[in-house]
Amino acid sequence: MTGMSVVLRRWTARLTAAGGLLIALVALLVAPAGPASAHAVLVSSSPASSAVVPDAPTEVVLTFSESVRKVPGKTRVIAPDGSRADRGEPSFDGTVVAIPVDPNSGRGTYLVSFRVISADSHPVSGAFTYSVGAPSTPPVDTGSDSRADPVVSAGIKVGKYLGYVGLLLLVGPVLVLALLWPRRLSRRGPARLAWTGLGLLAFATLATGWLQVPYTNGGGVFDVTGAGLSTVLGSAFGAAHLVRLGLLAAAAFVLRPVLAGPVGRTDLVILGVLGGAALLTWPLSGHPAVSPAPVVSVALDAVHLGGMAVWLGGLVMLVGFLLRQADEGELTAILPIWSRWAALSVSALLVAGVVQALIEAASFAALVDTLYGRLLLGKIGLFALVVAVAAYSRTLVRRRRAAERPAPVRRAIMVELAITAVLLGLAAALVQTTPARTAVADTAQSSSGYFSTTLTSSLYSLQVEVDPAKRGNNSVHFYAYTPDNRPQPVAEWRATIELPAAGIEPIEVPLLPLTDNHATGEINLPAAGDWQLRVTVRTSEIDQATVATTVAVQ
Repeated sequence: MTGMSVVLRRWTARLTAAGGLLIALVALLVAPAGPASAHAVLVSSSPASSAVVPDAPTEVVLTFSESVRKVPGKTRVIAPDGSRADRGEPSFDGTVVAIPVDPNSGRGTYLVSFRVISADSHPVSGAFTYSVGAPSTPPVDTGSDSRADPVVSAGIKVGKYLGYVGLLLLVGPVLVLALLWPRRLSRRGPARLAWTGLGLLAFATLATGWLQVPYTNGGGVFDVTGAGLSTVLGSAFGAAHLVRLGLLAAAAFVLRPVLAGPVGRTDLVILGVLGGAALLTWPLSGHPAVSPAPVVSVALDAVHLGGMAVWLGGLVMLVGFLLRQADEGELTAILPIWSRWAALSVSALLVAGVVQALIEAASFAALVDTLYGRLLLGKIGLFALVVAVAAYSRTLVRRRRAAERPAPVRRAIMVELAITAVLLGLAAALVQTTPARTAVADTAQSSSGYFSTTLTSSLYSLQVEVDPAKRGNNSVHFYAYTPDNRPQPVAEWRATIELPAAGIEPIEVPLLPLTDNHATGEINLPAAGDWQLRVTVRTSEIDQATVATTVAVQ
């Protein structure tokens, strides 16, 4: 009966684990598919930022570089008198967000503030103004603060760090106990370490899932509502975290016999499948799933994470148990096998990390000029240092000195663990940082947008816009206002533009008056450089004034 009970318990654990895996796979299939994007940035808007339009629009349209999702109540249009000008909920269609606006909200400057969620679960917020008729003092958004509490942002990074630590504390003991542990040694210490890792991993998953709500909506740690929680759980981020919890629950049933004593191959295969599926939940809820090559990036990130867990988890087992408890004969058999494991894990880390860095950075400038790139360079430097220490340990193993004198190996491993603790911190910061390719694109977008400035004279003020301020065809717009910001009727417009540095003489800009105070024109600028724009506005038979500005053309 005792043998039969053991067999039944093992098969029950296997069926439970298989059921948990099936539930996790179903959750992945029914989870909302996220579009291929990451850290969306605002590309354009209508009306444009700082633009002055003659008539009030019926909607404000925002166009992002990537598809975005709604954060309820966080996209607003504030009228010049401080009241809400938006009417109803904005509509989201991929990269385009349309905000209905009351066209009778008055003349003056409007404030548009937004907070949306990019496909990699990170919030994107911003604000800009536009004016109807003439500029006025910009209004203030008195709505709830859309910014996440710094404690929340820091808490998410700490949660991700604890998740990494829990993963290696779980993987290391399981692998060593299943494949390398001497039969004569007690399993109690490593088993406790594995259960600690499982608990830490579950806690980190729950904590980051909870904190994602205020991180998304803005607010403090306890600013969590049912609607906000529902929004997060309905996203790819929430689905990945729910799947991870299900897989951890399933793995708990298989872990007990594995940690208690030698087990069959079937249990190890089931545990390996659960572990591999769990590894995929990290990249599926972050940057890799929305990279330019999502399938490749997800696979690489899972390999990277698995290599880290095997390598560091094994190091913890070596320094914590084997080097102190195993005898010389056992170490002579164990250390060469572990050395090969470590070499394979480090190789996987290196290859996956290099390819992933090429995808996320895309250029050398991105590595140097962005925070993500600098963090990545720091991670590479620390990785090179820890590999050098690991090479020293491997040399001791090859010379068979580790079994005779384990103290030098123990010290080397302690140095490895100390450096990798910092590496895990950098990894936790990297997953919360805008990818270098997106940051560079955002910088390029902001630096290559249209030129806008306001010039003043004794007779009028003139708003000047040049779009897109690049070589080739450009549109120019001029808006004239009286000193007290009322539309200034213009009798005649004249404008010239020149590039003295390239020997280009003044070119006449053909202008078409659209309203009494607004004129537009098209001009071809053949070269990049600092173009000198001069505009003469005649307001009556005898009154006129000329203003000038420098337009940087790329």
